[in-house]
Amino acid sequence: MEFDLTKRINYYFNELAMIPRASRNEKAASDYIVAFAKAHGLPWKQDHVWNVLVDKPASPGYESAEPVILQAHLDMVCEKTADTDHNFDTDPLSLYVDEEGWLRAKGTTLGCDDGYGVAYMLAILEDDTLAHPPLECMFTTMEEIGLLGARELKEEDLHGKRLINLDGGGEVITTVSCAGGATMVVRKDLIYTANTDPGYLLGIRGLTGGHSGGNIHLEKGNAITLAARVLYELKKSGIDLTIADYNGGQKFNAIPREATVIFTSPDDPAKIKACVDQMEACIKEELEFSDGGFFIEFKGAGTPDKKLDKVMSDRIIDYFFLVPDGFQHRSMVIDGLTTASLNMGTFLIEDGKLECRNLIRTAIASQTDELFDKAQRLGEICGLDVVLEDRFPGWNYSKVSPLREKLKEVLAARGTEITEEATHGGLEVSFFKGLVPDLDIITYGPVAYGAHTPEERLDLASFARAYDNLCALLAALTE
Repeated sequence: MEFDLTKRINYYFNELAMIPRASRNEKAASDYIVAFAKAHGLPWKQDHVWNVLVDKPASPGYESAEPVILQAHLDMVCEKTADTDHNFDTDPLSLYVDEEGWLRAKGTTLGCDDGYGVAYMLAILEDDTLAHPPLECMFTTMEEIGLLGARELKEEDLHGKRLINLDGGGEVITTVSCAGGATMVVRKDLIYTANTDPGYLLGIRGLTGGHSGGNIHLEKGNAITLAARVLYELKKSGIDLTIADYNGGQKFNAIPREATVIFTSPDDPAKIKACVDQMEACIKEELEFSDGGFFIEFKGAGTPDKKLDKVMSDRIIDYFFLVPDGFQHRSMVIDGLTTASLNMGTFLIEDGKLECRNLIRTAIASQTDELFDKAQRLGEICGLDVVLEDRFPGWNYSKVSPLREKLKEVLAARGTEITEEATHGGLEVSFFKGLVPDLDIITYGPVAYGAHTPEERLDLASFARAYDNLCALLAALTE
């Protein structure tokens, strides 16, 4: 099945897919938006972090209507399968449509989070046949690494009090609140000793990962903490071992799918293997329904030249075995809503330093404090430095939203009932709400699955329908 580029939303999605746009590497995509605005004679502003704001005048008959802000982010999470040779800094995505009509990228994330929102805005800005109020299209950057672009915008940058965030999918779903949280980092300068013991590779494999907000409640395995658990159990069984290397995860806001540990041990290899096999069987049973593909790769790794100081190695294992991770609390009011979680996202040992980046998501600020305090106190006990790098606010539910009611009305007229949803993910709108407290906000977008993983896919039929619904909504905003 072909990806029909004669459809303008498809064309612009494809254009964006040809431009590498990892977080912090959005300049080329941002410049593309600026060139687009210039070519279409539209007022624009580009700031120091490559956010772009593009205005479009009201269509005839809508000049007195209140302005509407459309917003989406330019960057994407860059994840790929282990067997994929793809450079996210230089290579375009390789798009294809599968037999069921889903748009995918070969071996990588698709970037429909939030490429579909960007494509929608470009198509709307281009089309002079559409009916709409005055529009401001906000293209933000670095959303996937802490909503950093949105933080740089000022109150005067928002040219309206109605905002449609195009980073909410589902076609029949609109988000009504989102979590806040914080980025937590574990660091340690490492001490090494010479090694003469045999080395072993312990690899956590076969996990599916996922979005640390949208999928954390599914009890998926975290490769980083599972590796620590296996090491702890080996020690508990009397195995004398020391870490030589430990790496896992690719993005702090994605549940890590793989982790690899190199450890050394003078003990009987058969005994070590038997214990690893036992742990593999136990964890496979636990993850049977949430991550059924889990397995442990285990093999010899020669004789590493060096290993960590023994006390330091033990403390690292203890910390990552004991630290709170994953789903923590759920809402007692909104069915199925996670209200607190902590995701151990990346673990890297490089140049004699350990760094683990984690994301705390909570609906209540005091729960952020509690999770951080637990992790920091455990870090003190284990001799690790645990710090908060930043915090971001949540977006609380508002009972009164004329924009939400209008969305319901428009979709009902088109035979669709809208569902309200609260999310455990973080959304940029929380910062916009902080700038303009009476800002009326809705989210909207098409059906897509697998965000932040190489299984990311976009339903093309829904992509088209949701765009038509969005245009109908804009046409209905006559006041």
